[in-house]
Amino acid sequence: MPDLPAETDTFIAELDAAVEAHMNWTRRIVRCAVLRSTPGEDVLDLQAHTLCHFGGWFMANRSHFEMLDAPSAARVEVVHQTMHDAIRSICNDIMIGRTGQETDLDAFEQSQSELLGLLASFKTLILSRAVRRDPLTQLPLRYGIENDFILYQKEARRNRTLLYVVIIDVDNFKPINDTYGHPVGDQVLRQLADTLKHTLRGDEPLYRYGGEEFLWLLKCKSATAARQSARRVLATVGTTPVLIDDQEVLRLTVTLGLALAGEQEDLASAIKRADLALYEGKRDGRNRFVIAEP
Repeated sequence: MPDLPAETDTFIAELDAAVEAHMNWTRRIVRCAVLRSTPGEDVLDLQAHTLCHFGGWFMANRSHFEMLDAPSAARVEVVHQTMHDAIRSICNDIMIGRTGQETDLDAFEQSQSELLGLLASFKTLILSRAVRRDPLTQLPLRYGIENDFILYQKEARRNRTLLYVVIIDVDNFKPINDTYGHPVGDQVLRQLADTLKHTLRGDEPLYRYGGEEFLWLLKCKSATAARQSARRVLATVGTTPVLIDDQEVLRLTVTLGLALAGEQEDLASAIKRADLALYEGKRDGRNRFVIAEP
């Protein structure tokens, strides 16, 4: 599933600008009705809904809207075209000196009202999603973990595969903050999040769980594969330095606690067992992974 654009503010600004451009477009229609002047070939074109500013912007960003609400995204396209078709019919009547049809006017008013309502709902949805994404790492926060866990748990049962809940904790993070300051600590977390995102498979969710902890839903076919994945994370993090300045780099390590989720186990229970495994790994020297016993 594709992510929303990282810069939500920019995306919202583009949405507002596209809507405003459409409202400006309606002013041309008023001039056509009052002055009987041509509204422009782009308005009269049979593909007018693809030529206007909003239509072009919406199609370029349709995948983001579909991710949020596919039926509403499809409806936006339908009502937007309906609005253009109605206006084209009205303008064609006016240009030949004929009174426009009331049915066309009703179609225009209803479709425009529905379009603005749909876009307002999308704007609210986009902003609520943005609140659930960590601004530092651009990872989802813990709000959606439970739903994702249930879906992956069902998938594991169906496909006879394994699902592990994994807690990843940065080793010795407090001394980094104390020595270099919080801006460097933030830099460490951003780079670690990027490293993990590029190391894990695309269908394995990663969340900012809190502080210097991340939560990973690991899907695999066997316990051996789970160990291989954990080793890969340890190796990649350990060999990816964080550049502090031109003279100094930091070498990070992480500790992982893994818990194999039972077929009927709830998320809270799996996280508790993963946490206990993590504490065991910290106690035994860090920079390692520990798998909780079922």
